[in-house]
Amino acid sequence: MAVMTPIRQRAVKPSPAKQVIPPLENGDRLTQIEFHRRYLSMPQIKKAELVEGIVHMPSPIRRSHASAHAAVMGALIVYAAATPGVEAGDNATILLDADNEVQPDALLRLAAGGASIVSVNDYIQGPPELVIEIAGTSAAYDLYAKKH
Repeated sequence: MAVMTPIRQRAVKPSPAKQVIPPLENGDRLTQIEFHRRYLSMPQIKKAELVEGIVHMPSPIRRSHASAHAAVMGALIVYAAATPGVEAGDNATILLDADNEVQPDALLRLAAGGASIVSVNDYIQGPPELVIEIAGTSAAYDLYAKKH
């Protein structure tokens, strides 16, 4: 006579729920690491900055800003082309410290030997030698919190 043994059921681990990354919101208080994680998860956002641990998401750019920006970039590109070891940047992400990740309108940095380096992920870490903000409607923000 055959003895029937109960069939063992394999324990099925519940699959972990897909991690939902909260969206960036203007005014959020975040660390630079959390800010960057959320920013990368939102490719539709064109510009967001973390200044002193607070998220800033500017409004769309006006023609007057775009025109001034183009003039500044033209001058910086000519300067960088004529000055070995200097590179110009346009809206580059700069990782400053645990509370600050900014995107200035324009910048100049020394490619070697300056105050900033390029991270393994191709971000600028540390302060460039020159940053430029075109400030019209954002002057209060640019001249105080961001400048600090």
